[in-house]
Amino acid sequence: MRHQTTKAADRELVVIGAGHNGLAAAIILADAGQKVTVLESNSEPGGAVKTEEVTLPGFRHDLMATNLNLFVGSAFFAKYEDRLKSHGFAVSQSTKPVCSLFPGGGYIGVSTDLEETLDSIRTYSDSDADSFRVMRSEFDRVAPHLFPLLGVPLPSAAAAKKLLAASRALGRSWPFELGKLVAQSPREFVGDNFESPEAQSLVAAWGMHLDFAPSVSGGALFPFLETMASQANGLVIGTGGAKTMIDAMVGLLHELGGRLRCSSRVDRIVVEGGQATAVICGQTRHEAAGGIIANLTPTHLFEDLVGKSHLDKRFRTHVQRFRYGPGTLMIHLALSDLPPWTRAEAQQYAYVHIGPHLEDMDLAYNQAMAGLIPQRPMLVVGQPTVIDPSRAPAGKHVLWVQARMFPAEISGDAAQQITGTDWSLIKDTVADRVMTQLEEYAPGLRSKILDRYVLSPQDLEATNANLVGGDSLAGSHHIMQNFVLRPFPGWSRYRTPIKNLYMCGASTWPGAGLGAGSGHLVGNLLTSRRRRLRDGR
Repeated sequence: MRHQTTKAADRELVVIGAGHNGLAAAIILADAGQKVTVLESNSEPGGAVKTEEVTLPGFRHDLMATNLNLFVGSAFFAKYEDRLKSHGFAVSQSTKPVCSLFPGGGYIGVSTDLEETLDSIRTYSDSDADSFRVMRSEFDRVAPHLFPLLGVPLPSAAAAKKLLAASRALGRSWPFELGKLVAQSPREFVGDNFESPEAQSLVAAWGMHLDFAPSVSGGALFPFLETMASQANGLVIGTGGAKTMIDAMVGLLHELGGRLRCSSRVDRIVVEGGQATAVICGQTRHEAAGGIIANLTPTHLFEDLVGKSHLDKRFRTHVQRFRYGPGTLMIHLALSDLPPWTRAEAQQYAYVHIGPHLEDMDLAYNQAMAGLIPQRPMLVVGQPTVIDPSRAPAGKHVLWVQARMFPAEISGDAAQQITGTDWSLIKDTVADRVMTQLEEYAPGLRSKILDRYVLSPQDLEATNANLVGGDSLAGSHHIMQNFVLRPFPGWSRYRTPIKNLYMCGASTWPGAGLGAGSGHLVGNLLTSRRRRLRDGR
């Protein structure tokens, strides 16, 4: 078949996927003078960042990702902050980032006022309040050395230098303390530090944002960092919706001369002589002498677009063994008023966690991993209009409910009440169960619902091919698939076995979240390579 060839193909670089990491890489390269075209299969850019009026007119919902803390704290944002703001990027910040609710009206709230947070914890345990204060001091001590690691490739000389500098600043025992934290389960970590089930759950609940149930080894670091960072800095969302970030990035890309082509589904990556040379979109061939960056999951990239014939047996085995986490059910509500929480204070918080306890979270995770619809999933409830009233008509609200965890393929129901296994047929029934669970903590919530929109794990994958089975993380973050092992052992630095083909996105280091980390790193990697080629080195 003959294909039309794009013009201005000399040394052009092609980015596949206009999620925020792909856009970040494209912006960095365009800023360095590289010709860049971003190809996006959907009709709009953004990947897992989408803001739409899916319920009623005037109610703006972040369909998937919503928390922009990592983005505004990223190296990419530090470099481009002013230029992104000139393209309309704006945020709204909460000083009350998260609270956890418990049966019988129990509650712990985390605010940026440390004493207020400690008073809330002290309701359950004076000792736990003291431990939280110590943990916050430890966070202040180690955070300046930990967070910079998100901005360097792993492994690398830069990472080794940062770890060495941290050891000098924090003491010889620090690498062992870090190793313990990286290897511990959330349950072990909170058990070492807190005595009350409520304080333990307050911290461990953050692990369920990834695929770290309390008893999963390697899951302690994320809850520690998220709990302390949110207490220190609050929580940031995009004004008007998370899409403000994508719109600003696209505007900056165009300003720098880069191109974005939506509704351009890549069918194949052309590999000639072991090198990626072009991508095929329908009848169009996009030459890519400057390289290809794929903002895709490994299975989609290598099995669907590259093809097994171009990969050796060992690498094919890596691809086949890449593991995805359990799925998510998303419920979006248009409300006449805020939820009538059993604790009125909860109306002030950006996030409300309903675990409620470690055993409940472990059970929900294990049921989902066994293919069962959990009887009581862990709920992350976002209240964006508490921070940003512009997302709904005056006096009205939107609610963002992430129910975790759920199986991509259903083998049964843990409660033995739902008989179907097809998500397209039972998602509303499952959502009804979630609403019943939610109403235990917000009695009368149903009377305030104006409209509802449900996304099953199947729907999430249909919306974004990287969300395989509804896994919002683009791959499990368990320790054997994280850090220097992400996505595969020996392939953590964005290169692939195909010359000229690179990866970025949540399947690569530093993983999930809206931090633009991998896009920033691969953009800088190729900018340096381009500079060396230009200088003849």
